[in-house]
Amino acid sequence: MKKIIAFAGSNSKKSINKQLVIYASGFLKEVEVSVLDLNDYPLPIYGVDKEAESGIPENAAIFLEKIKEADGIAVSLAEHNGNFTVAFKNIIDWMSRIEQKIWHNKPMLLLSTSPGGRGGASSMAIAKNGFPHMGANVIADFSLPKFHDNFNDGRIVNEVFNENLIRAVKTFEKEV
Repeated sequence: MKKIIAFAGSNSKKSINKQLVIYASGFLKEVEVSVLDLNDYPLPIYGVDKEAESGIPENAAIFLEKIKEADGIAVSLAEHNGNFTVAFKNIIDWMSRIEQKIWHNKPMLLLSTSPGGRGGASSMAIAKNGFPHMGANVIADFSLPKFHDNFNDGRIVNEVFNENLIRAVKTFEKEV
């Protein structure tokens, strides 16, 4: 059975992006989905001095191994001030010190949401532009604007957005 890892690019315990990636993962059939939480992989803030002093933390290697073992990756990108969260950028930075092509050409579904009308558009654009340089094979993407208006009771309530999400998930699933 194919294995998918799903996670949010956030360390918020109430992450709306985690809610979105879990919901989206529910549309995947005949695959095993493991939902990861960045809080389970604590890391010091990356810096060359920190790396020289202490080496690469074990949690960075463990998370990278989870990527390698997966047949596909679903990630929902939180956005802080128009960019990735510090927690997400930090784990990327640490993993890239082990291997530059951290995504290992795995099929990837990119998701994003935010309380605002752009739905995490800035972090989505950064990922779509930068992830291929790190070995990503971005298959499909979906952005949900105004999370609190469009997501209730564990699901997307706007039918147009819901259909667009299902279409993106199915496109991703075909490539896994």
